[in-house]
Amino acid sequence: MKAEELLLKNYKMPLEKKQIYILDDEESVLRSLNLLMVSYGFAVETFSSAEEFFKVVPNSAKGCLILDIHMPGLNGWDTQQRLTKTGYNLPVIVISADKDGDFKEKALKAGAVGFLRKPFEDHYLLHMVNQVFNKTADINN
Repeated sequence: MKAEELLLKNYKMPLEKKQIYILDDEESVLRSLNLLMVSYGFAVETFSSAEEFFKVVPNSAKGCLILDIHMPGLNGWDTQQRLTKTGYNLPVIVISADKDGDFKEKALKAGAVGFLRKPFEDHYLLHMVNQVFNKTADINN
């Protein structure tokens, strides 16, 4: 059995829906990630701009943010900086199609808990999201 099949086979739906926020300017990415996360039992809100995200999501929000880097207006780096400055405590998984080899290191230094280069396989994202919520559960218990 492939690692991907094993991960998906052993995945357990959360008893209480965990919140995922997806911030990406590509509509196709928003749709596909929304479908993926909802199919695994997560509550999902999608946003095509950081400005829209900050208008809707309060800094007291719980969950996980999947964040693209290259967006018009406030880009992913600026968004991550604003999250920190305004008191958001959301774990961030950065996604990017950029081939710059330093992006992963830069994202992690900026406070992201993970980085995936587009295109990526679903099971890698699911694994990262599950790690985020497992760590959060450990802290809250």
